[in-house]
Amino acid sequence: MAEIKFEIKETIGVLSESAKGWTKELNLISWNDKDPKYDIREWSPDHAKMGKGITLTAEELKKLRDMLSGLNL
Repeated sequence: MAEIKFEIKETIGVLSESAKGWTKELNLISWNDKDPKYDIREWSPDHAKMGKGITLTAEELKKLRDMLSGLNL
């Protein structure tokens, strides 16, 4: 399996933390030297391991923001 290269360009915030120290974060990440995208996923405390996540363009993130702002939470 090919190695996935990533660089966290900006940490925007931590959404939650598990008892084992893994954090679910929103970050701006460059995957395989491509343009950075917004990313939500779980990370180990040292960011050496990651869980499955979702990657969004700026336009997709804006649409998600608009959808969430319309929810009655």
